[in-house]
Amino acid sequence: MKSNIITSDPDILSGTPVFIGTRIPLQTLIEYLEAGQSISDFLEGFPTVTKAQVIAFLEETKERFLESA
Repeated sequence: MKSNIITSDPDILSGTPVFIGTRIPLQTLIEYLEAGQSISDFLEGFPTVTKAQVIAFLEETKERFLESA
């Protein structure tokens, strides 16, 4: 599945997966959620990421997980 919300480019953070159009790693969102912080907290801290991008990432992750189950 080709993502339209995630990119991995060796010239951006050495290829770390980030939200397209940003330098914000997906791992940062995951760490926020693991720490019990909300999506709103994440968006406040990283305003270059949109709520639509976060929701799309979570939906895409869910679909990929369910496909492999």
